Amino acid sequence: MSARAALAGPRIVLERGGEGYPAAFEALADPPARLYVVGSVAALSEGVAVVGARKATPYGRGCASRFARLAAERGVAVISGGARGCDAAAHEAALAAGGRTTVFLGGGCDRLYPAEHRGLFQRIVDGGGAVASEHPWDVAPRPWMFRLRNRLIASLARATLIVEAGLPSGTFSTADEALAAGREVLVVPGAITASTSRGANRLIVQGATPIVDDESFEDALLSLFGCLRQERFDAPGRDGESGTGGAVGEKTGGGEASSAGDGVHACNPLVEALRAEPLDMDALYALAARLCGDAEPRMWLMEHLIAAERSRLIARHPDGRWGPAG
Repeated sequence: MSARAALAGPRIVLERGGEGYPAAFEALADPPARLYVVGSVAALSEGVAVVGARKATPYGRGCASRFARLAAERGVAVISGGARGCDAAAHEAALAAGGRTTVFLGGGCDRLYPAEHRGLFQRIVDGGGAVASEHPWDVAPRPWMFRLRNRLIASLARATLIVEAGLPSGTFSTADEALAAGREVLVVPGAITASTSRGANRLIVQGATPIVDDESFEDALLSLFGCLRQERFDAPGRDGESGTGGAVGEKTGGGEASSAGDGVHACNPLVEALRAEPLDMDALYALAARLCGDAEPRMWLMEHLIAAERSRLIARHPDGRWGPAG
């Protein structure tokens, strides 16, 4: 479908200083004179931004989904840019949780980018959210517009959560804009050997708040929005372990990560190695040679990779390496 196909729903132009114009934008050095909105003006409320890499790994998409869902379940609006990868995962998770989510576009609302997300954008509007831009309806997006757009995401959000960012990374501009607006920056750390997490880890070194599990994110929501933490309990048979303190990427409730239907466990040494660091096939074969005992290494590796992938414990990343599934 064409990027120029119009979204169905209410279409509103908000003037600066007029009714419905977000008060948060008044603190910007260059507030937009107008906002062009498809959907609900009420969706332009302060929330939490969830942003990350476009070429996201399963880990990045999984974290974006996880924390957007937690926010939406607590009534906190999820704000992002509608891009491929982490942004789209955050919007989808908010919708699935019955929450409200807002997209800020780089170009006009009748020049949707990326065009293949038109269905997602329409579901956001239909679900009580909004698709917005500071540019008139038919303005085509240009690369410089996305950095400009990021200041709107960061200033409407009380906190910006970076779930995955390499070096260099366009995601950094949203963190920069959040800091400039006096907003909180939260970051999901990644493996120090993962190129896709170098930027995120660097932000933590520079003073951003690390989000290491559900509990730390809930604490941030409590501080920012007054949301009470929700207690969660694992299914029987977990030896009394609590699901609230699990590391990012673990599944809780029902034991999905602890075991799979075909007997693959999260504590399997192959799965543990891939959780620590995504590996290419050469590195995996070398690992298999150390772990397979008397078995033929390549056959052992293929059997374990297939079983762990079917169990949704691991996945193949866009760069061809294997790593943890979201």
